[in-house]
Amino acid sequence: MTAQPPTRTTKPAAASAAGTFAAVDLGASSGRVIVGRVGPGTLRLTEAHRFRNRPVRVAEGLRWDVLGLYAGVLDGLRAAGQVDSVGVDSWAVDYGLLDADGALLGNPVHYRDARTEGVAEQVWATVPAAELYAATGIQYVPFNTVYQLAAARGTRQLAAAESLLLIPDLITYWLTGEAGTELTNASTTQLIDPRTRDWAHGVAARLGVDLGLFPPLRQPGERAGLLLPRVLQETGLDGPVAVTTVASHDTASAVAAVPAADGERFAYICTGTWSLAGLELDAPVLTEASRAANFTNELGIDGTVRYLRNIMGLWLLQECLREWGEPELAPLLRAAADIPALRSVVDAGDPGFLAPGRMPERIAEACRASGQPVPDGPAETTRCILDSLALAHRRAVEEAQSLAGHPVDVVHIVGGGARNALLCQLTADACGLPVVAGPAEAAALGNVLVQARTHGTLSPDRTTLRQLVADTQEVHRYEPRNTRTHWQEAESRIT
Repeated sequence: MTAQPPTRTTKPAAASAAGTFAAVDLGASSGRVIVGRVGPGTLRLTEAHRFRNRPVRVAEGLRWDVLGLYAGVLDGLRAAGQVDSVGVDSWAVDYGLLDADGALLGNPVHYRDARTEGVAEQVWATVPAAELYAATGIQYVPFNTVYQLAAARGTRQLAAAESLLLIPDLITYWLTGEAGTELTNASTTQLIDPRTRDWAHGVAARLGVDLGLFPPLRQPGERAGLLLPRVLQETGLDGPVAVTTVASHDTASAVAAVPAADGERFAYICTGTWSLAGLELDAPVLTEASRAANFTNELGIDGTVRYLRNIMGLWLLQECLREWGEPELAPLLRAAADIPALRSVVDAGDPGFLAPGRMPERIAEACRASGQPVPDGPAETTRCILDSLALAHRRAVEEAQSLAGHPVDVVHIVGGGARNALLCQLTADACGLPVVAGPAEAAALGNVLVQARTHGTLSPDRTTLRQLVADTQEVHRYEPRNTRTHWQEAESRIT
């Protein structure tokens, strides 16, 4: 099938009156329903409901509690009150399998489950890694959907499946009864050609992946359906309520809300459980050098490409906090700020940190193995993590510019990590560039903005959307301190 250009319910010459939109934004550690009030010169977010997203380990492995997530979504829509539209975004790569009746065949597998260990090598035996990258532009991470499907081959569950829905598409299906596959999230499966923005049919055929499992591709801005009568009854909303396809990969929504000025040359870092650091481009970079550097070409709104690298992100700190009994973060960050800089660093992109459990011990082991001082206690471990993340941000931003031939003058940090002043300052120091931090709820903002322009509330121009974010949302600017030689020395310890 050929991807079609975005369609919108209206195509106004100018923006119309304000509207109210609900963003269902599901992250790897929490979900939220956020209400956006949007109009010319107006962009206000209100959190209606937040709920935990906790994976569950059962006999067969690590699974998502997707029914619990859906219940949280319904609770959030009930708390949101009457809205003009709903949009859903979430993390990438994971999926649910449905039978011929549309019933879910078991809880979706968590991307941190061990089932994909060693599977990539099996896939590469059929489609070598270089060919796979040249066709799809997606970096290697062991849990890409293509590897998950290879791991599921031969299972009764996959054999019984009539359709496959990525997580935001699954939630949207339960809300509307209509199935589709949103493009920005589909691009993370390693089954999309970023040049055609359509399925990589040759790759799928060679790997035995049945693309017929996926419903038709949808573009951000297309109609997804209306809330079903039973959903209206459960949430107390008056119908009809539209459900709009947004950039359903949360990073794609977050990048759409980067408050960059018109013509500004910028890099972005979307921080949360993961750090996604890179550039917004007009075309993919599919060179062998790009593959060797493990950069990915995921799709964004309006024909853009998100050229970025996945970094382990604040997952490192989240896991340590869990091991330490969830201490208050603010005092810990103040103590970490007093620790000497760059005393110990680890490779924040090391897949050895992917699995949950024993994170403080694993960080200590990595420091010991590289001959660095072992962090002593939570404050030193926290400083090690933040220094290491800033160092990883530096590497990604510098290498992306070089590989894409796309220099930048400023780094935008959006997402939850934008609230971490120490991490933002360290990133400015490491990159030697100003950092503009905020907004923290960038994914929800991008979700709301796509809905608003689809329904005629805002001009469709992407620059106008970003200017509205800059004009209405709080951001902080961090200037780099003259410490580049220290960061260069620290880099040598882990490369």
